[in-house]
Amino acid sequence: MDEAILRKCGEQIGDKPALGPWREFLDRQRKATKEVHIGLVGKYDLQDAYKSIREGLLQAGVYNDHKTIITFINSEELTEQNVEEKLKGQDGVVICPGFGQRGIEGKIIAAHYTRTHNIPTFGICLGMQMMVIEFARNVLGYKDANSREIDEKTPHNVIDIMEEQKNITNMGGTMRLGAYECVLRQGSHTFNIYKQEHIQERHRHRYEFNNSYEKEFEKNGMMCVGRNPESELIEIVEIPGLKWYIGTQFHPEYQSTVLHPHPLFLDFVKASIENQKKK
Repeated sequence: MDEAILRKCGEQIGDKPALGPWREFLDRQRKATKEVHIGLVGKYDLQDAYKSIREGLLQAGVYNDHKTIITFINSEELTEQNVEEKLKGQDGVVICPGFGQRGIEGKIIAAHYTRTHNIPTFGICLGMQMMVIEFARNVLGYKDANSREIDEKTPHNVIDIMEEQKNITNMGGTMRLGAYECVLRQGSHTFNIYKQEHIQERHRHRYEFNNSYEKEFEKNGMMCVGRNPESELIEIVEIPGLKWYIGTQFHPEYQSTVLHPHPLFLDFVKASIENQKKK
């Protein structure tokens, strides 16, 4: 088709693209026979749900010379009694994004299990918020901690909507959409992954980490290591004492591609492989 257009325009047809990097990726993919098992904890049990996250994990597996085997784990079915069995065999766990109350408690149970059993865990958007709520409940001792999205009357609103957004009635108007700047704390695990202080990531959410709890979280081991320089909103939390326990308010999967896999996915899969070796 390109050649036909060039001929019509009287332009010279150049050499056929070699597609070197693409072919190298495919060759590496074919040679990746060792497996790494990643569990996706979410509520959307559909074939194309979390597609970008799945692709990011698959690409990161190839660049770590492993085949990523993804298992969907329905958060609506997770309980304290069955979480060990449901997560059995997973080298790493992703707490998936989403909206609404359905399946929330299962995500919190999963975050608690992976945190206390030191399993590499990656929380994305709502997944990050569930990691924060779990920590508030089980480490800070706020058993009623929650998000205003789930419980408007919670006395410990560790996840809340921004003050300037509260009077906006149109749901779409309250969302943070698109790319925002983020400054990483030097020396943090996340900073060492990105290898730079200033990053830009894409967002799609309404609720945020409540900064009034920041000091208490950090005092107890969950660090707020990424923030927007203009609004001071927290974008990344991590527990440095664990193998890999990072939550991002943004969606890194939106920027992960075949030839440029996202550094967070690369490092998460790497940590999951190392966890597999130590089990």
